[in-house]
Amino acid sequence: MTASSAGNGQPLLSVRNLTKAFRSRRGLFGPAEVVYAVNDVSFDVHDGETLAIVGESGCGKTTTGRSILRLIEPTSGEIKFAGQNVAELKGGALRRMRREMQIIFQDPFSSLNPRMTVGAIIREGMLIHGLATRAEADKRTGALLEEVGLRAEYASRYPHEFSGGQRQRIGVARALSVQPRLIICDEPVSALDVSVQAQVINLLQDLQRDHSLTYIFIAHDLSVVEHIADRVAVMYLGKIVELGRSEALFSQPLMPYTQALLSAAPVPDPARRRERIVLEGDVPSPANLPSGCVFHPRCHHPAKDEACARIVPPLEEKEAGHFAACIKQPPTKVTWEEQQRAGGVREPRRYLPLAALH
Repeated sequence: MTASSAGNGQPLLSVRNLTKAFRSRRGLFGPAEVVYAVNDVSFDVHDGETLAIVGESGCGKTTTGRSILRLIEPTSGEIKFAGQNVAELKGGALRRMRREMQIIFQDPFSSLNPRMTVGAIIREGMLIHGLATRAEADKRTGALLEEVGLRAEYASRYPHEFSGGQRQRIGVARALSVQPRLIICDEPVSALDVSVQAQVINLLQDLQRDHSLTYIFIAHDLSVVEHIADRVAVMYLGKIVELGRSEALFSQPLMPYTQALLSAAPVPDPARRRERIVLEGDVPSPANLPSGCVFHPRCHHPAKDEACARIVPPLEEKEAGHFAACIKQPPTKVTWEEQQRAGGVREPRRYLPLAALH
């Protein structure tokens, strides 16, 4: 597949009915429980776009990302990257595919091997995949460090000699070293100081433009997501409950859960205030999911009734390009798959100001 795949409607990454279940026990001899961390998730990602996945802690965002890369083996579902079924790949074929899909981990401290120099960390992937000789890899390592805002001579240092923001830049350089097409950014700025977050976000945007990268951006900071994402998928208890263009989702959220999330986000203007939606009750256990709509026990929708507890709502298009899993919103007649194929990339985004993160 070429870089024109967004133009011909073919997605770079296609995920269908992805499910990841874990088994656990209550006590040493207790009965086994099945916990659905990811439950029947489907979406597409097109060349050059950024799809953000947001939701509360424990909703399945990270498990989704790692299942796509098969860092965690999915229980069921289909994952196609550039037309290849990732779930069926083994051995060398899987290794070659992983070169095309990389990840930036959330924790910049535990994701770097403390016994390896920065140069060894970055060039390791190039040598494993045979992309360069040792001399060429050393030269490219220096260039990558400079590209992410560090000095080439830092290649001889160890991770403990750097700050959190610098370590995350090293993680970005490691992901870029094998020339991937897709990078999964697993909350890449959540562990960083506020002043450093904007710098890393702007760096990711520059790299996306310069290297024609595609991002899956996993986050819980909605101010960052609104700025960087082309489309946003909202997850709740392992399911995608809303999916749409960033502008539409933030200006007119359809799912009651998304409305509650946005109402809790701080506004960087003391003269403006949001009407806070306070959800009642606790998040249900993923080992004992509620019947019908998974959100109905906490839903504040004025039309909520007993049907919400009986009917499992499909993810349907409610407005042009805007999907929600809610039976109280009438769907259009355009199918989800048809609208996904029509996805594209919006105009280049402005740089994220530091004030937006306060």
